[in-house]
Amino acid sequence: MNNLLYLIAVILIIGWALGFFVYSAGALIHSLLILAIIAILINIIRGRAV
Repeated sequence: MNNLLYLIAVILIIGWALGFFVYSAGALIHSLLILAIIAILINIIRGRAV
């Protein structure tokens, strides 16, 4: 489960970066970044950081 959260976070960050620099999707792209950061923070708070 730990690796799955990091995988989702990385995919969301890459999606945000591509969307931010290639497309102009606005709020949707920034929502992806926020979701990725939340996934990382939850993982760190639970003490399962690698």
